[in-house]
Amino acid sequence: MNTRRDIGIKICGMRDPDNIAQVASFDPDYLGFIAYPDSPRFIGDDFRMPATLAPSIQRVGVFVNDTTENILQKTRTIGFNYVQLHGKETPDQCLELKDHGIRVIKVFSVDDAFDFASTKPFVSAVDYFLFDTKGQYFGGNAKTFNWEVLNQYDQEVPFFLSGGLSAENVAHVSSIKGMNIHALDINSGVEERPGMKSTEKLKALLTNLRFV
Repeated sequence: MNTRRDIGIKICGMRDPDNIAQVASFDPDYLGFIAYPDSPRFIGDDFRMPATLAPSIQRVGVFVNDTTENILQKTRTIGFNYVQLHGKETPDQCLELKDHGIRVIKVFSVDDAFDFASTKPFVSAVDYFLFDTKGQYFGGNAKTFNWEVLNQYDQEVPFFLSGGLSAENVAHVSSIKGMNIHALDINSGVEERPGMKSTEKLKALLTNLRFV
């Protein structure tokens, strides 16, 4: 995590080389690259990681209900440091990936009725959880969920917070700073269009976050 911030920053849904360079200049801790073909932010089959990307920025490959074989192949070819699993992956699949030396972020879609007990089987199988808003899509729904439900989370695994984070609402993160939060996962809230981040929106978000 960037030691100049109290909380980590992950910018997800990256794919355009020039935009990647622009966003990387803000020194995020993680960049996310979506390897799910049905996503409007899909990186495509021929994507290559920019060689100029600073090694301090962790590269996260985002997958949805994919095979272990395909995840491993793309991780090696593209050079992901982490995989983020956004579907119905099992603890066994997470462990299989970790056995290959891959760090795992498991996503859970949260609403007011979410049962945090469903995270327990994954505790020893992942490095982080990511709590996102339950919606129509696998991420990028541009909506926040009721963060008060996070008071029910009692596992030791640190988590990423996702779901419609923007300059307008990021100040409310102060309400959960006492929890085991590792980083913010930012996507649609700083976009010009799917897959293209606005540097002005990102700058405004990070500026507001400094006052949290």
